[in-house]
Amino acid sequence: MSNDRNHPGGVLLKGSESSLRRGYEKWSNLKIDQDLTETEDAAEASYPSEVKTIASPVSATGPGTFFGKSQRTVRFSPGTDHGWWLDRSDLPDCLPTKASIYNVWTTGAIVRNIVLRSGPPENYIRMVEHMIALKLGMGLDSLNLQLDSGDPPLFDDGSLSLVNTFKRAGIQSTGQKAKYFTVKEPVSVAGPNDDFLTVAPCRAEVPRIDIDCAVEFNNAIGQQRIRFPVTTKNFCYGAQARTNTTAGKRMYCRTIGKLFSDIRNLGYTDDNVLVAGKKKYFNEPRLVHEDKSLEVVWHRAILDLLAAFTLIDGGRFVGEITAYKGGHQLDIELITQLYLNDLLTEYKPKDSTESAC
Repeated sequence: MSNDRNHPGGVLLKGSESSLRRGYEKWSNLKIDQDLTETEDAAEASYPSEVKTIASPVSATGPGTFFGKSQRTVRFSPGTDHGWWLDRSDLPDCLPTKASIYNVWTTGAIVRNIVLRSGPPENYIRMVEHMIALKLGMGLDSLNLQLDSGDPPLFDDGSLSLVNTFKRAGIQSTGQKAKYFTVKEPVSVAGPNDDFLTVAPCRAEVPRIDIDCAVEFNNAIGQQRIRFPVTTKNFCYGAQARTNTTAGKRMYCRTIGKLFSDIRNLGYTDDNVLVAGKKKYFNEPRLVHEDKSLEVVWHRAILDLLAAFTLIDGGRFVGEITAYKGGHQLDIELITQLYLNDLLTEYKPKDSTESAC
């Protein structure tokens, strides 16, 4: 751990100081492509004061992520215990797995994803990030999920299908007062490629999350940077962003990768994943702002970063998140370090305003 509190990244919990400094220099020179920090919606960026869940049971079905020829269904029901609990109906002798940093198993290899596991080895759920991100994104604190396998469904519209599923179910209060956590001071983790993730305390008078997220690829994706507060409107907008891959990785999956069952049976198609070549996209990109697609950075911010901070137990995380490049491994490293170094503290809002979904 580095104690250079004068650096904008604060205390470095893991990684190289030189890498963090190089990353910050590169990040600070990036143009902000879309800035929503001063919008009318931003002024209302506050979590509701009570714990929320869905009003009625609902389900969503789609092709499997890792077994694309099979249809997978997730059933959602109102929660009574705080947190999101994932229960595999095909493993009746296993207890539900809580979406918590304590239950993270791995972040994948060829297919990067957050895998949760508890109890026996077979009680795992892969690619959970695109579901659990909705906990913070829509302010849904308590939820029960029943899955028919450890392989969740894919959707052609990112996670927008899940957003619309919850809207159909309706959102209701449990009557319990919400609890918030933030960090005690600015802290960072740095990766080997000058990537970094910094989190700072919530300085607002109301509980909220503010994100400054940037990605940089040596292909058609290029440099992308956005700034925004987490509101229902912004989350619903970004939730339609699909995961992305390179043309080279797509070729690998269609050739040599077919030797491996996980790759051979992937449910990814040109509809549900964005494919980037060296100079152009191989399918139509989304979330175009001022003639530039920002789909990749919205996916990184909305469905990757928020999923990681959802894994903080016992309440809602609030604060300021700054991310440059990185991915699930760096995200999980940060959340782990927050626990190892006892850096989370309860945030008590001076004011609390209700925000409608």
